[in-house]
Amino acid sequence: MDPCSEAVNKIVREQQSIIGPIALEMAGKVSGLKIESDKVEITGNNKEVLGGLVSQYAKLFGKTSVEVCKEAFSSYSNKIPASDIPDILKN
Repeated sequence: MDPCSEAVNKIVREQQSIIGPIALEMAGKVSGLKIESDKVEITGNNKEVLGGLVSQYAKLFGKTSVEVCKEAFSSYSNKIPASDIPDILKN
């Protein structure tokens, strides 16, 4: 699995630990994501999908969700080209 897909899965898992099954449901609303069982795969543009996922969570829970996403993403930030990282995930 590529680092962007790994990061997306980590973000979704972290959100699931906080908000439960609705996290996967919300991820399903993001264009460019494919959900099979508990795995989430990027099928679109990495940067747009990552940004869309974080924005989707932010719509419901605001800045707190963004911070959870940033924390989950932090271990992947050095594995993903800067051009693929949306501004919302940059510190």
